[in-house]
Amino acid sequence: MAGHKLYSKSELDVSGLKVVVLRKNVKNLNLRVYPAERRVKISVPRRISDSEVANFVEGKLPWIHKHLSNYRKKPKPQPQDYTTGELHPVWGKNLQLIVVERNKPPEVLVDGTKLKLFVRPGTDQQKRASILKEWYREELKHKIPGLIEKWEPEMGVKVEEFGVKHMKTRWGTCNIRARRIWLNLELAKKWPELLEYVVVHEMVHLLERLHNKRFYGFMSRFLPNWKSLKNELNGKSQISDC
Repeated sequence: MAGHKLYSKSELDVSGLKVVVLRKNVKNLNLRVYPAERRVKISVPRRISDSEVANFVEGKLPWIHKHLSNYRKKPKPQPQDYTTGELHPVWGKNLQLIVVERNKPPEVLVDGTKLKLFVRPGTDQQKRASILKEWYREELKHKIPGLIEKWEPEMGVKVEEFGVKHMKTRWGTCNIRARRIWLNLELAKKWPELLEYVVVHEMVHLLERLHNKRFYGFMSRFLPNWKSLKNELNGKSQISDC
């Protein structure tokens, strides 16, 4: 006897918007927008009719179009020369870089919407980049201990050590045996809430090594909105009827 298919797939046209509908054994409607791919998907309970799905999507059209249009507005990343006038992200906000030359040790300061980089005269691009990179590192090292201290008693775990480094494919890692977590240097450019999400994620690995049902149960217990934070960090948009 053939096994029951886990889901059925169809497509709806809602006010000119093509929506992929996945009917699954789920309780809620879960809408996802993939701006880079210009795709919209929705997972729904099997009993939901096409008209009910269309009505739900209709109600979310402003939200959907907002995310699709915001993606179109994003400029392509430009190579940075570390000169005055460039925009550099700091904790989720784009700050205008102001380079100031002076005969003193290098320093980086945030002044409102300005990111001031003080360097010695003649400091080249590579050195300026290095100074900013180390400043981002120190920003993270300043914030991470407070987050660990906040969550250790909540989770009943102990982090022995943490570090910051550049990672190409991960936001964080956890060495369970050493009880050490590593955080991606790029997190200093994201919203503080996203740094906290990654810290919690890695600390949960001290309770559960695998990404399984138990792991995600802990995540939902400690950070009920972890899915939306994850989607934001990874450039996805999602909304649920729950």
